[in-house]
Amino acid sequence: MTFLIPASAWRQILKKLPILLFLASFLIVLFLGYFSAAFSQSRDPDIRGVWITTNDTAMLMDRDKRQQAIEQLVNLNFNAIYPVVWNSGYALYPSAIAQREGIQPFVPTGAQGQDILAELVEQTRGRGLLVIPWFEFGFMAPPTSELALKHQDWLTQKRDGGTTWVGAAGEVVWLNPFRPEVQNFLRELVLEVVGQYDINGIQFDDHLSLPNEFGYDPYTIALYQQETEKTPPANPRDPEWTKWRADKITAFLANLKESIQAIKPNILLSIAPNPYEFAYNGHLQDWLGWVRQGLVDELIVQVYRPDLPSFLKQIERPEIQETQQTIPTGVGVLTGLRNRPIALPFIEEKVLAARQRGLGVIFFFYESLWQQALEPQETRKAAIQAMFSQPITPRLPVLENIPLVSTPEPVYQPRLTPTPPPLAPDGIEIPVIPPPGS
Repeated sequence: MTFLIPASAWRQILKKLPILLFLASFLIVLFLGYFSAAFSQSRDPDIRGVWITTNDTAMLMDRDKRQQAIEQLVNLNFNAIYPVVWNSGYALYPSAIAQREGIQPFVPTGAQGQDILAELVEQTRGRGLLVIPWFEFGFMAPPTSELALKHQDWLTQKRDGGTTWVGAAGEVVWLNPFRPEVQNFLRELVLEVVGQYDINGIQFDDHLSLPNEFGYDPYTIALYQQETEKTPPANPRDPEWTKWRADKITAFLANLKESIQAIKPNILLSIAPNPYEFAYNGHLQDWLGWVRQGLVDELIVQVYRPDLPSFLKQIERPEIQETQQTIPTGVGVLTGLRNRPIALPFIEEKVLAARQRGLGVIFFFYESLWQQALEPQETRKAAIQAMFSQPITPRLPVLENIPLVSTPEPVYQPRLTPTPPPLAPDGIEIPVIPPPGS
């Protein structure tokens, strides 16, 4: 059977053809535009950062290499860097506090003899990059560090009396976060950096915490008995015992936040913890409580999962969605380790998923962005350029002309041959098994 279209109908179709062609063109452009705009969601909190670790020492030490790195990050539209300043029990900047405690047998300087952090701040000035020094090791230290050897009374212990713990950073000990001396020491280090450098913030990660096996040292037991009239339970996951210790760490953070604001009110306090259930139950780190109490200005959750489904499961959790409503929130994306490169397609999938959900991104770590990678450098750089296609938008006013705290000039007594701190394998927790109850 043959159907004939009347001439009048053809005339109507031809009359509407320009409109139909316009609509078709619009839909095609809209469809293609989705892919080019996929990394630029309207809910993007504009966190585009990278951690600069002890694995990046060659770049950090040399003035010219550091300048080249900054230029590259600016060209790729990054807007924040997180350089390590506290690692393996040592301050990685000239610290009068560390010298006073007798735990710093070397003066940390660059290849040209400079204060690396001071020069880094100067090199990034006016470039749209926030400088947020990262106190990576928090309450953690290697057992062979001068800090651990000199202040053994500062260490906490397990129920069996053991003081060491093995994680991604190797064998470490934990400073007792409940002791006033430990709290004062870490607070003084932070305030020293805040007072002496024109920085935009400071960051702690999953090591501003304590593994739940610890807290059975005589000092902590006596403090718990004094405050609760109970003996610490044998089960380290006991809810009341867990909450008591977690609340003590929260109180320390609240005091630290107040002390920082007394010096520079606009300084960001950034926290980069593990996913919440693992952080709280395993490490007494109640970061959701910190957010609710207004103690945190930026949250970056380390989500180092081996596949996309488990990554998505974590970034869609309700505590992250709640945090997004109040402060800039992002995820830590692993771009590779020294002996474990990460393929570019997996990185792209995670970044796209995070940004589609309104989450920022910080990469771990600088050297693995493109220099220690499976793909050619230019391929990796082009991919990052696509991820961060929008120009840099400064996240904070430039912190200039703010009076620095008057601190005495440190008196150094370096060894004739300065000894660098031992490098941690990676200095970061990489849990790949979801915590109980997740």
